[in-house]
Amino acid sequence: MSNCDIILLNKEEGITSFSSLYPVKKSYPKGTKIGHAGTLDKFASGLMIVLIGNATKLNPVFSSFDKSYIATIKFGEETDTLDPEGTVIKRSSIPSEEEVDHALSGIIGESMQIPPVYSAIHVDGKRAYREARKNREVEMPLRPIKVYEVEKISYSEGILRARFSVSKGTYIRALARDIAYSVGKVAHLIALNRITIGPYSLADVGKHDMKALLDKTDLFSTVELDSSYRKEIENGFIPKKAILSDTGRDKIFKFLNFDGILYSIAELRDGKIKIIARI
Repeated sequence: MSNCDIILLNKEEGITSFSSLYPVKKSYPKGTKIGHAGTLDKFASGLMIVLIGNATKLNPVFSSFDKSYIATIKFGEETDTLDPEGTVIKRSSIPSEEEVDHALSGIIGESMQIPPVYSAIHVDGKRAYREARKNREVEMPLRPIKVYEVEKISYSEGILRARFSVSKGTYIRALARDIAYSVGKVAHLIALNRITIGPYSLADVGKHDMKALLDKTDLFSTVELDSSYRKEIENGFIPKKAILSDTGRDKIFKFLNFDGILYSIAELRDGKIKIIARI
């Protein structure tokens, strides 16, 4: 097994993101670092990016990716967690389909979102959800989000199923709340399936060529290095005189090659190329 790998996983609903990594961990030697680039709530399912070994240092590659989801929203009830695992705290009548259509069109674009209190966001140095579980009042900071596209799939008897394409950091649970509020109703999320992360989709699950997967981001160029500088290069920074060619000097991330063979992955920092993960 490689000490630097990326796996695209289709998480099942009903298990935590951490638990979903157990089958992956069994495939690697004990002590191998295994993490993920972005969690999914326990009730949710869908695409996760799993990072193995040195690839755990590649989180910056995935941090800015937009995402898309298929969400199922139940109108008429709001829970404290805004999902099916919470306790109902508000009730209302259900909106008409015309009201739902109006609400969906109204959320497209940029806005400031209030994240759910039951989230892992730090507020004054403490996890918001932990404070909420202690019945402590938490003032959630607004955060900028963007909704690129909304497609209504179906709406019947207060149950909306729709596809949302959104910027990083967008909480679909909070979108469900705000969609309902915009027409004077309440709602919560009852199902969520993440179908894309940046250039990746559920169709990519099972693909194991790390370089090919990273190539899909369009964030990488390939740098050919003079092998006579190998010892200097292994210390971290790449001397300019060691660079034979670079297929894209403006690209943030780099594949570093010796004699055409991938050696490591690097990042462009302050005009210098710095190794972040050895292959």
